[in-house]
Amino acid sequence: MVKKYLDVKNHTYEIVNLDEQPERQAEALSLSGALTVPVTVVTKHDDSREIIVGYNLSKLAPAIA
Repeated sequence: MVKKYLDVKNHTYEIVNLDEQPERQAEALSLSGALTVPVTVVTKHDDSREIIVGYNLSKLAPAIA
Protein backbone atom coordinates (compact mmCIF):
# COMPACT_ATOMS: atom_id res chain seq x y z
CA MET A 1 0.00 0.00 0.00
CA VAL A 2 2.84 2.43 0.78
CA LYS A 3 4.42 1.76 -2.62
CA LYS A 4 1.11 2.31 -4.42
CA TYR A 5 0.52 5.57 -2.54
CA LEU A 6 4.01 6.86 -3.33
CA ASP A 7 3.60 5.85 -6.98
CA VAL A 8 0.32 7.76 -7.23
CA LYS A 9 2.04 10.80 -5.71
CA ASN A 10 5.02 10.40 -8.11
CA HIS A 11 7.57 10.07 -5.29
CA THR A 12 10.71 8.05 -5.81
CA TYR A 13 11.72 5.49 -3.23
CA GLU A 14 14.14 2.70 -2.51
CA ILE A 15 12.80 -0.72 -1.63
CA VAL A 16 14.70 -2.78 0.92
CA ASN A 17 13.41 -6.34 1.15
CA LEU A 18 14.50 -7.70 4.53
CA ASP A 19 14.08 -11.28 3.31
CA GLU A 20 16.66 -10.58 0.61
CA GLN A 21 18.83 -8.28 2.75
CA PRO A 22 18.64 -9.68 6.30
CA GLU A 23 21.72 -7.69 7.28
CA ARG A 24 19.51 -4.57 7.17
CA GLN A 25 17.06 -5.88 9.80
CA ALA A 26 19.06 -4.24 12.58
CA GLU A 27 18.86 -0.93 10.72
CA ALA A 28 15.07 -1.23 10.38
CA LEU A 29 14.74 -2.08 14.06
CA SER A 30 16.99 0.82 15.05
CA LEU A 31 14.98 3.28 12.96
CA SER A 32 11.50 2.13 13.92
CA GLY A 33 11.92 0.53 17.33
CA ALA A 34 9.76 -2.35 16.10
CA LEU A 35 9.96 -5.43 13.93
CA THR A 36 6.89 -4.34 11.98
CA VAL A 37 7.09 -3.67 8.24
CA PRO A 38 6.92 -1.61 6.22
CA VAL A 39 9.21 1.00 7.68
CA THR A 40 9.11 4.16 5.59
CA VAL A 41 11.88 6.71 6.01
CA VAL A 42 11.00 10.11 4.57
CA THR A 43 14.00 12.39 4.15
CA LYS A 44 12.98 16.05 4.17
CA HIS A 45 14.61 18.93 2.27
CA ASP A 46 16.57 19.87 5.41
CA ASP A 47 17.90 16.26 5.62
CA SER A 48 15.80 15.51 8.72
CA ARG A 49 14.01 12.17 8.59
CA GLU A 50 10.56 11.01 9.60
CA ILE A 51 10.07 7.33 10.34
CA ILE A 52 6.65 5.82 9.65
CA VAL A 53 5.85 2.26 10.71
CA GLY A 54 3.20 0.32 8.81
CA TYR A 55 0.77 1.84 6.35
CA ASN A 56 -0.18 4.95 8.25
CA LEU A 57 -1.66 7.42 5.78
CA SER A 58 -2.32 10.04 8.47
CA LYS A 59 1.46 10.26 9.03
CA LEU A 60 2.67 9.46 5.51
CA ALA A 61 0.63 12.08 3.63
CA PRO A 62 1.89 15.11 5.58
CA ALA A 63 5.44 13.70 5.69
CA ILE A 64 5.74 13.72 1.91
CA ALA A 65 3.82 16.97 1.39
